Amino acid sequence: MQAVPEPVVQAPAAAAAPAAPPAVVVAETVAATEPQATSIEPEIPETRAVAAAPAAAAPPAVVEKPETSKRPKAAAKLYGSRTLAQWIKLAVGAVAAAAILVLAARGVTTLPGVPEFLERYPGEYSLPQSADAGFPWWAQWTHFLNIFLMVLIIRSGYQVRTQQKPPAFWTPKSGGKKISINLWLHQSLDILWLANGLIFAVLLFASGRWMRIVPTSWEVFPNALSALLQYMTLDWPVENGWVNYNSLQQLMYFLVVFIAAPLAAITGVRMSEFWPKNAKTLNKAYQVEVARALHFPTMLFFVLFILIHVFLVFATGALRNLNHMFGGTDVINWTGFWLFAAAIAITTAGWYAARPIVLAPIAKLFGQVSSR
Repeated sequence: MQAVPEPVVQAPAAAAAPAAPPAVVVAETVAATEPQATSIEPEIPETRAVAAAPAAAAPPAVVEKPETSKRPKAAAKLYGSRTLAQWIKLAVGAVAAAAILVLAARGVTTLPGVPEFLERYPGEYSLPQSADAGFPWWAQWTHFLNIFLMVLIIRSGYQVRTQQKPPAFWTPKSGGKKISINLWLHQSLDILWLANGLIFAVLLFASGRWMRIVPTSWEVFPNALSALLQYMTLDWPVENGWVNYNSLQQLMYFLVVFIAAPLAAITGVRMSEFWPKNAKTLNKAYQVEVARALHFPTMLFFVLFILIHVFLVFATGALRNLNHMFGGTDVINWTGFWLFAAAIAITTAGWYAARPIVLAPIAKLFGQVSSR
């Protein structure tokens, strides 16, 4: 910032001028001009006194407060900030709401006809005889990779949505639009996640295990309602995931694999640089605003599903359930738990490794990385 020139004080005429009043000192804020080579802290304004021109009458001294940045207030308004007391109130409210739902569900089970409905539809229906039990090795590996990639996709997607100034930028080797390194990471993880999902889907149908998560009878709907009611009363439905999921699980897994995942992919591609920008007819039929309106809620659905899924895994027999997807066995021991713990440790390490100092060398293999 340029220095503010000192005001020039002209001497008034001797005949008409009264005695000169004391000069008024005005605090003027001048930003420091020396660059800070080793710090990224915001510049701290310095204050120096400037003698004002004499006036006919001496007004009271005026001290102007240095202008403060409005960014913290804007950020607080945009992202929200809650105190510990507010979080406690939210937690108490959530527990109270859950208790009300449990009591309401227990009351529903006493209504006429409901016990008979629960007896007729216990929560699951029989699968075809050709359905194989258990979880093969490829299901265990794709399940782990899905956990790892989904966590990092959600993290990077949140960063893309909220970060005002990216730490670095990436430009493809073939030329194109410069994007933030967080968006590059998000899109790269999306590609790996889609490849993992495609491998899972191909092996699922090739092995005949698709009927584990694809409904084969209309009885799935009343049984799913029965299972939901049992969950809400905290009287868990019988768990036998090694052989057959209950109908509510089956519907949710079908929704995740065959509806939510493709929806996340289609909306993500529409917002990415892979989408053809010159296809005017296609762009008009499928507008980017529609993709944005669907993509973020789809991510929230995945977050909610993961939280409920993990909770039920531990609440309905942790050791046995973890052995199914990590140990490949139906016995009850600690093998699956320790494999699950290792998977969480690897995912946590990936979470903390997803930083510019680690990402930049990898991103340079596919394009150019710059600080601005």
